[in-house]
Amino acid sequence: MSSTTEFMVTAIVCLISAMVIQRIFIKEKKRGTNQHAINGIKWFGLAIFVWGFGALLNLVYTQIFQWSLSHKILIYSGVLVSLANSLFILLSLPSIEHNHRRGIVVRLIERFSTKEFIGLYSGVLGMITFVFIASSYNNATISNNFIWLIDIPISIFVALSLLYELNNAFKSRQMTFMYLPTFVLFLLIIIAVSHRIIPQDQVVQIIDQKFWAIVGGITAISFKFLFILLFSILLYSWKFLSEHEEQQSLVHELTMHNKKLNHQMEQLQLANESHLDTIKNMKKELLSLSQLHAIEFSERQKEVLGNLALFGQEKSYNDIAEMMHISVDGLQTHIHQIKKMLNIKGSEGKEQLIAYAITNDFAAHASRNISD
Repeated sequence: MSSTTEFMVTAIVCLISAMVIQRIFIKEKKRGTNQHAINGIKWFGLAIFVWGFGALLNLVYTQIFQWSLSHKILIYSGVLVSLANSLFILLSLPSIEHNHRRGIVVRLIERFSTKEFIGLYSGVLGMITFVFIASSYNNATISNNFIWLIDIPISIFVALSLLYELNNAFKSRQMTFMYLPTFVLFLLIIIAVSHRIIPQDQVVQIIDQKFWAIVGGITAISFKFLFILLFSILLYSWKFLSEHEEQQSLVHELTMHNKKLNHQMEQLQLANESHLDTIKNMKKELLSLSQLHAIEFSERQKEVLGNLALFGQEKSYNDIAEMMHISVDGLQTHIHQIKKMLNIKGSEGKEQLIAYAITNDFAAHASRNISD
């Protein structure tokens, strides 16, 4: 496979994939999805975009400027592209959700804000890259591939972290059959890294140059394609779980709302029952009052009530009977009949009779010879 074909295929596939992923990110952002959950989409998209942009640069270098693959500028830009790609993959790792313990890389990244981590990463690797370039740029005895020593440990470190987080994510989503593809991705990354660092002029002494170039090209394209495939599977499984969790959340919310409505209905039912009891009691009282108003007293009973209204609080039954020129027993008989008619009982019967007589204006029925 020629380098031109490799660069062209990588540029087309990666740039198109990056645009699709970024559209998904924008769409999820507009939907109001949790920012932390969709940050991984953004960083993965940028990582794939960097691959496509790097391949496009290589096309420009090799086809327009006619530079060889061993040209210093082409290798230096390739290292920068690879380091940028590693940075974006590292930033995407915290968004890979699973139920297991986070890897040491993710725990380290989460200690810093995004700006702080980018600044720290760029500062440290920028100084190391400057030292490598300064020591090898004009030194013909040092191979151009020497600068890949900066990227190799970073790439391996990122590959191990990605393998750990992806496997845990697929395990949490009961997709353990994805262990094999993730392990193949790790192996392809290791092979691609090894292909970069080994000088081609030394390899051709052992392996055929065309075969070595084909291995490098196939490996480079394969691990990028596999990376995009695994991320797409992870993305759609994440989206499926997100929608499932959203549905569960909605069901839980509706259940809680239903419980709240049932509680309110129970309270309203209790309140209605209380109101019904109050209405029943009021009806009884109204019935009692209407019955009281419907009672027909005899003239003698009205006279007794009138005398009680005027003198009941000051005089005894004996005094009132004497004033009415009747016996005490006769007065007691009238009072007993009135109490029975009014349903008055107890030791405070006299006070209740007096209150009733005063309230209902029975004073007008008092004995004339007494009131006069």
